[in-house]
Amino acid sequence: MTLEEKLKLLPEKPGVYLMKDAKEKIIYVGKAISLRRRVRSYFQASHQKDSKVKALVSHIADLEYIVTDSELEALILECNLIKEHRPKYNINLKDSKGYPYLKLTWQENFPRLFIAHEMYKDGSRYFGPYTNGQAVHSTRKLLKKIFPLRTCKKMIKENSQERPCLNFHLQQCLAPCAGKVSEEEYRQVVKEVALFLEGRQETVVRNLLDKMEEHADKLEFEKAAAYRDKIQAVQKVVERQKIVSDSTEDEDVLGMALADDLACVQVFFIRSGKLIGREHFFLEGIEEKNSEEVLEAFIEQYYSKATFLPAKISLPIQSANNILLEEWLSRQKGKKVSLKFPKRGAKKELVQMVEKNAQLVLQEEILRTARERERTLGAVADLQKYLFLDKIPYRIEAFDISNIQGIQAVGSMVVFVGGKEKKRRLSFL
Repeated sequence: MTLEEKLKLLPEKPGVYLMKDAKEKIIYVGKAISLRRRVRSYFQASHQKDSKVKALVSHIADLEYIVTDSELEALILECNLIKEHRPKYNINLKDSKGYPYLKLTWQENFPRLFIAHEMYKDGSRYFGPYTNGQAVHSTRKLLKKIFPLRTCKKMIKENSQERPCLNFHLQQCLAPCAGKVSEEEYRQVVKEVALFLEGRQETVVRNLLDKMEEHADKLEFEKAAAYRDKIQAVQKVVERQKIVSDSTEDEDVLGMALADDLACVQVFFIRSGKLIGREHFFLEGIEEKNSEEVLEAFIEQYYSKATFLPAKISLPIQSANNILLEEWLSRQKGKKVSLKFPKRGAKKELVQMVEKNAQLVLQEEILRTARERERTLGAVADLQKYLFLDKIPYRIEAFDISNIQGIQAVGSMVVFVGGKEKKRRLSFL
């Protein structure tokens, strides 16, 4: 069936459409209340004033569609398909596959905490995603010091009596493998870790204070001192957090900045009225897209895999699809989630502060990209000039041959593409 015939048969129903190029690769995924009206509009002259749409249409060789029962189902399906295929003409979170999480293996008898780069439905609890790898390692290091969970992959059962490893003697593990801690006691420590990562550090401090006083009453001063040290370490984190609200609600505050084909969305995480952290994310493929479309794309892609959804999300601009997005987010959380657009007062000032941060981060990224381009493509262009080459040497292969007195020759090759070193190196005899 030709593309023209498929366009004629499109139904007046909600659903998702997938546009493909001549190689049958999916290049765009979209949702629609009416598949017929929405998909046909791409091929109308008035719609093709947008150069990106014109480029997209010029590459469409085929299309598929999936009918859904509602616009909400279409939104959910669109999110999943964009994550799976990362189409060329969709707005995409930049390098989203590389964002790390902290993974707590909740399903294990004696859970572990480590860094993961993918989320799986394996019973574990995930915290993140984080864009700053150094911050993830620092957080894990701090938690290991305060709450010494095991790091080994052993299958440990309660009352196990193995010989404890060096980590126990360094006070970096509770040694459940040696029966030094019960499953119930260990699970309580795991719950404290989860509370900490959720931003409930004050709850953690209260729990630790209760335990410190309990041991002090029993004249177990050494154990009480250990809890005192943990309390001081957690309080240092709490002191760095800024109070931004008198309420005890959980909220994410979003700010956005756009420039050419790149957008930056800054997210401030407010838990129990305190700012506990922030992350920024870049989105590509935004040319000729308005702020509303970019923000909606971010909300769909980020919150489809975020490990925590607050009851409220404050936005810099109001979206025409707020009701639909609220319904989808509420389904994700299992509770009501509200999208707010503050117009005045402290909440408006907070959103503006987040927007300023987003603008600064975006400017830094643009400058960094320009410097990187000058260092790579600029250097290749200089090489063409100095060597009097007809074309820019976009791909450079360098060989090094070694031998021992003419025998046992070994060669290695390094590759540079566009002035950047390819990480994969080839070696051969």
